[in-house]
Amino acid sequence: MIDLSLVVSELVTNAIRHGAGLAGFDVRTTREGVRIDVHDHSDVIPEAAGGTGALPDVHRGSGYGWPLVIRLARDIDVRRRPGGGKTVSVFVPLRDAPA
Repeated sequence: MIDLSLVVSELVTNAIRHGAGLAGFDVRTTREGVRIDVHDHSDVIPEAAGGTGALPDVHRGSGYGWPLVIRLARDIDVRRRPGGGKTVSVFVPLRDAPA
């Protein structure tokens, strides 16, 4: 759960700080983990994200947020939203707690 909390915190913080504000947030659970979609108002993506939406501008982040997201999440995808902005989608696998 700590991994999930960290990823959510970083994605939402990035949307607020660098994405012209949070536009939406979706969560879907599976047996294997949690899919998180964070929507913001900016077309700018972090260089480390390497999104699939052919977004025009790139933000060269200076913090630890994206490296942390990349380390903890899987299936990271960044796509353009109709009408502007982007969606950052990640999957965070859930692990069993140690015995």
